Amino acid sequence: MTPSFLLEIDPITKWAAIILGILTIAYATMRPWFRKRDPLDRPHRFGSLAQQRSVEREMQNVLVELSEMARQITAQIDTRSARLEALIRQADERIAALNAQSAAITSQAPPASFPREPSESPAIDPRHAEVYALADQGRCSKDIAQQLNRPSGEIELILALRR
Repeated sequence: MTPSFLLEIDPITKWAAIILGILTIAYATMRPWFRKRDPLDRPHRFGSLAQQRSVEREMQNVLVELSEMARQITAQIDTRSARLEALIRQADERIAALNAQSAAITSQAPPASFPREPSESPAIDPRHAEVYALADQGRCSKDIAQQLNRPSGEIELILALRR
């Protein structure tokens, strides 16, 4: 005989109630597994005080080695920076000497073997004279190249090298 209140509940609700009951029982039995554990409840990794002391000594040795390595690297960097400063100083001295020499050379009169007068102008190549004349008339390099039947690159080069 089933109680009368169960006859009034539809089958879907019955199954939902049964599943909810099963899940509640499963959660209650497995709850200790999901709880966070206190890290202080765990036993120590080191079994004895002697093992802890040996680990401390090893750590101190590592720290001493690291500080020694840092000193060596610092000394190497200092040596290299001093060497670089000396090289920069030498380069500055050489630059100053070269500047002094160039100033002395430019202040001297030009040598007598190479007389130069400002009225002298270099001789113009007759092939270039045509290009210069057309350029002075305001023509572009493409027009000059077409008129003279020469490559436009050659005309542009001649105009670029014009003094």
